[in-house]
Amino acid sequence: MSDPRPIGVFDSGVGGLTVLREILRRSPGESTIYLGDNARAPYGTRTDDEVRTFSSESIDALVERDVKAIVVACNTSTAVAIGDLRRRYDLPVLGVIRPGAVTASLTTRNRRVGVIATPATIRSHAYFAAIKDENPAVEVYEHATPALVPMVEAGRLAGPDVEATVAEALAPLLGERDAAGEFVFPLPSSARIDTLLLGCTHYPLLRPVLAAIAGERIAIVDSASATASALSELLSINGLEAPGSSRGTAADPGRDGHDAPASRGGEPVHLQLTTGDVDAFRAIAGRMFGDAFPDVSGIEVGGSRATARRTPMRATS
Repeated sequence: MSDPRPIGVFDSGVGGLTVLREILRRSPGESTIYLGDNARAPYGTRTDDEVRTFSSESIDALVERDVKAIVVACNTSTAVAIGDLRRRYDLPVLGVIRPGAVTASLTTRNRRVGVIATPATIRSHAYFAAIKDENPAVEVYEHATPALVPMVEAGRLAGPDVEATVAEALAPLLGERDAAGEFVFPLPSSARIDTLLLGCTHYPLLRPVLAAIAGERIAIVDSASATASALSELLSINGLEAPGSSRGTAADPGRDGHDAPASRGGEPVHLQLTTGDVDAFRAIAGRMFGDAFPDVSGIEVGGSRATARRTPMRATS
């Protein structure tokens, strides 16, 4: 049993491209449609009602294109709206918080995890709850870092100003004082966090800077790889894998079974859509994927309709 339809991946902007990259590494036979709502990013400073509305409008656009599953690659949308989205759509909807929380719980050695995320995600305490579900003994320190997403959306990923902004954002979790001269998380030096969970899919694009400032003793965890693995399992359980990508059955020998079927229905097809500036989106996508995605299309979303301004679908190997 297989399904050649694409996987829909949604994010408030470019951050979900980090999840898409891992999905393509983990499941290279799958076709994908990515939609970034860059025109209304960042979601993290929006009200919960706005996040729910914008998320539904964007995912409606993917559902109209007959996707077989949805990955909500936006931590804010996952934290605020995942329950509503699962009730709204009659297809699998996977968020990014649970996979990241599981990985962080398994990574920490001293059972102290710091979480940086948007204000909306921190306000929801979704990561706190998810990590505690995995291991109640883990201490979770949540901290909102609203300056990071706009910086990434603007394509600013390195340089002295970026380093200064990241250092200021991480200072409370690293035992430094805030602007009022107080320790935000007053832990003794022997009880500092040893794991930093990036609770926003934009943040891995700043990983080199984050790692340099956090230091070698702190492990950095993001949800992209864990989400890609969870998606692969979800597709397998539901019989939704692309033809030739399963472990192998009599009807479909699959990649890891016997010889692949003679006809796989063509190479996977990938489409990237943005509600924002196409050239700006293309620049960041180009850094991550090279020429694997030769074009990016603009799209307008709102209400129950999605009108593409330019939507060529290119096959890639």
